[in-house]
Amino acid sequence: MFDDLKALPEDTILGVMARFRADPFADKVDLGVGVFRDEAGHTPVLDCVRDAESRLLTTQDTKSYVAPVGRAEFNTLVQELVLGKSHGALAQNRVRTIQAPGGCGALRLGAELIKAAASQVQVHVSDPTWGNHLPLLGGAGLKLARYPYYDAAAGHLCFDAMLQALDRCNAGDVVLLHACCHNPSGADLSPAQWNEVLAVLERRRLMPFVDLAYQGFGTGLEADAHGVRLLAEHLPEMLTAISFSKNFGLYRERVGALILLGAKPDRTDAMTSHVLQIARSIYSMPPDHGAAVAALILADAQQRQRWEQELERMRNRIQSMRRLLSATLRQKSGDGRFDFIESQCGMFSLLGLSPQQVVELRDKHHIYMVPDSRVNIAGITPRNAAYLADALLAVI
Repeated sequence: MFDDLKALPEDTILGVMARFRADPFADKVDLGVGVFRDEAGHTPVLDCVRDAESRLLTTQDTKSYVAPVGRAEFNTLVQELVLGKSHGALAQNRVRTIQAPGGCGALRLGAELIKAAASQVQVHVSDPTWGNHLPLLGGAGLKLARYPYYDAAAGHLCFDAMLQALDRCNAGDVVLLHACCHNPSGADLSPAQWNEVLAVLERRRLMPFVDLAYQGFGTGLEADAHGVRLLAEHLPEMLTAISFSKNFGLYRERVGALILLGAKPDRTDAMTSHVLQIARSIYSMPPDHGAAVAALILADAQQRQRWEQELERMRNRIQSMRRLLSATLRQKSGDGRFDFIESQCGMFSLLGLSPQQVVELRDKHHIYMVPDSRVNIAGITPRNAAYLADALLAVI
């Protein structure tokens, strides 16, 4: 049966990971895979997560299935974290949340729901965007288009071009938006720009599909949810994919959710019924452990405060490395061509290097990043920042 199958090219990020691990150079630098790292280069388990897991292990009395929709208290807490407890859409009973296997699972559930509802619509995705957006949405059979978002060579948003592109979309089309910490650019919309995007979505009758994978990693929990809350306040329909990989450090537990917003409660219920049927056909029931841990932390005032403090420390470390790398490059180059790094948010920046320069960084300097020159800022430390700056200037 499988004799005619040809081996597929390796995944870009997984390939970078494999080459980095095989490199024996002592001072190699990994800026590829998108995980948080402390100054020792380690991806830690949060203290609040350890405590919640210990509590869960002593109180949990069954490993039976929870429900296709997931853990009810988790879903409620996710809604409140993302939208705020007093959001009008919650008061109108127009919101439902389905637990999903990570942010990827939430994105795929949303894509399959769009396909079931309107298979001919286009989904407009930012250029650039996270590499897995295209297979997750396109793999569901959706037609994809790109809108301008970021000029890597110049290091700034293409906001006017973005608005012009969205203003040409067909009514009923879907626009995939990054809520904060844009991956791969690190360039986020300002509150004023979110207002302009909202105006286009309303005028052209476009539905937003928002990816919120880094709440709390940009400016703060409230500020990072501004765009989601604004759109949910004014638009009749919306999908939001949530990931807790980064802000809870629950990468391998696959903790995510899909928030549905319908025009009326019965419309949201109909959407939910289709999502649950889709989930049943793909994975049946969501994993519970990570969601139970997150729910314990969010529901307990003391544990939530500890989590927010740990989250703030992670965010501050990333921001401090942005400042350090930008300042080091400015000092060594004598110009401000990389000043954009400091002004951006979240884990990633696009350096605007060519694929050949990325290869040169790897082969000559043992610095690893994906071919489009996206770098994980959390991979930078006070110890390697000067080495990285020297290598970057050497290849350009």
